Amino acid sequence: MDGAHTAVFSDLPDQLRPFVRNGRITVMPARRSARLLLLNEVAQAFEPGRRYEEAVVNEVLRGLCDDHAALRRFLVDEELMSRTPDGTYWRSGGTVTFPD
Repeated sequence: MDGAHTAVFSDLPDQLRPFVRNGRITVMPARRSARLLLLNEVAQAFEPGRRYEEAVVNEVLRGLCDDHAALRRFLVDEELMSRTPDGTYWRSGGTVTFPD
């Protein structure tokens, strides 16, 4: 995922800029509304409809945040990602953009 994390935060809304530095989350917003906006940006790193092994999810999230386990938990808790008991993940929420 070399350099791909920068693409996730390439068009970050101004209100989220204090939480991201050099393409990485430095602090998770305390306010849920801001946290949901930031998590939606993170969810964009995952393709809707595609299944991911936990190791792949961890690799992607490690590129975005030092505490990738907490970030993964936030994504699942806020229903932006879902998982099976055996550790298969998929994107289950967030905004979807369609190509022109």
